[in-house]
Parts: sequence; structure tokens; C-alpha cells
Amino acid sequence: MGNNLKLDHFRTLLEEQRSELSALIAGARDQGKPVELDQSRVGRLSRMDAMRDQAMAQETERRRQIGLTRVASALKRLDEGAYGYCLLCDEEIPIKRLEFDPSVTTCVNCAQS
Repeated sequence: MGNNLKLDHFRTLLEEQRSELSALIAGARDQGKPVELDQSRVGRLSRMDAMRDQAMAQETERRRQIGLTRVASALKRLDEGAYGYCLLCDEEIPIKRLEFDPSVTTCVNCAQS
């Protein structure tokens, strides 16, 4: 990928994305707690709602963790000089695609395959 100005821009985007994901993960720690099964305190439907909410929170956290991993990988590629190139075909990834998602790893053609 071209000049250092663009690389600095993408590093900033990735670091902002990492900070945002980390803050979201830290703020949502309590949402994945086990659901209390004491029927004398909580009704059956309320427990079912709580279990659904817990499952949704766990999936959201899993996706955020994947996002953090993708960002870390993109920052590593930036440091190694491999950022902005498709991992499958080694062609340059269009700037607009990187602007949309700075942690993307493939060009449009490979992503559609």
C-alpha cells in the first residue's frame, strides 16, 4: 500500500476500532452472567427472557472478540508492511473497502468467491 499518510490514517482507524470494541466488551461483562433458576423469585417466562438475553449477550461478546482479533491482525499486517493486500490473491484492496472496514483481509473478488 502506498504512502505513509494513508497508513497512518488506517492505523488511527484501527486503534479507534480496538478502543471502541474493548470498551464495549468491558461494559457488557455482567450481561452474560448465569440466569438464576429459583422459581420462587422469578417466573418461568421471565427466566426464559433472561436466558434469551444471556445468549444474545454471549453472542455479541463473541463477535466483538472476533472483531478485536481482526483488528490486532490488521495492525500486525500494518507493522509488517503487508496491510492493504488481499490475503488470498495478494492484490491491493481498494481504499474505499478499507475505509468501510479497516480490518478487512480480502479484496472484493476473493470475498465473493
